[in-house]
Amino acid sequence: MSSSFEKFQKRRLISSYFSVVLSMFLVLFLLGILGFFVINSKKLSDDFKEEIVMTVFFKNEATDSTMVAFGQELKAATFVKSSDYVTKEQAAKMHTDIIGEDFMTFLGANPLQNSYDIHLKADYIDTENIRKIESRFLANDMIADIVYDKQLVSLVNDNIKKVSMWILIISGILALIAVLLINSSMRLSIYSNRFIIKTMQMVGATKSFIRKPFIWRSIRLGVIGAVLAIIALIGTLIYIDNSWPSLNILEDQLMVALVLLGVLAVGILITWVSTFFATQKYLNLRTDDLY
Repeated sequence: MSSSFEKFQKRRLISSYFSVVLSMFLVLFLLGILGFFVINSKKLSDDFKEEIVMTVFFKNEATDSTMVAFGQELKAATFVKSSDYVTKEQAAKMHTDIIGEDFMTFLGANPLQNSYDIHLKADYIDTENIRKIESRFLANDMIADIVYDKQLVSLVNDNIKKVSMWILIISGILALIAVLLINSSMRLSIYSNRFIIKTMQMVGATKSFIRKPFIWRSIRLGVIGAVLAIIALIGTLIYIDNSWPSLNILEDQLMVALVLLGVLAVGILITWVSTFFATQKYLNLRTDDLY
């Protein structure tokens, strides 16, 4: 009979440990994903901004030396990420590929102009900075026109500010929920041992002596859950990096390491704090209140 009861107790204990580790793993994994999303949100918005193209068209009388000089100016400019020189012949070929027929056969000439497609750095993608850059380029007499999507620039900046604000709010709420879930799991684990705690106290054990094994056990469970979450996060990051290499999600290895260490630290800290206050609660209860 006693052997069956001991087996039941062991199964119950293992089930309790498993549920704590599983809840820790899921919550810390979600926190880690949230952390990576937050630190990469600026990179994602910057990549989107830098996809906006500013096209500078040159007059037909612009010489090759003028084009080369302008290209050198772009390379030296701090606000330019990249630029591509497109001749009017290349532009005509692209238009032909798009519309499916050679428009020059009935026009008799190529009406297009030589141009530069310019991608600006994300920090300069706003209405004020682009106007300054536009004015600087238009000071060149050989430039005929500058074309870019003005409405898109305004929409991108306004929406990114709104999205960033909501990301911070949602991140804060999810982080709070995660902490509460881990705290609840640890409290339930201590609750199942409340009679053991009170029995140890009744035979003369000090509070610190009683708390110590429970805290160390919780920290071990927290470390196991955090390590499993870190392994899952690394696997997820590798998958994302292989599927969408343009995101360069593993480029900043220092930030990746800090998030992973943060997951481990949160797992240890929350389990320690939760277990400390949970055991303190039952240590301060009267025996009758345990029921």
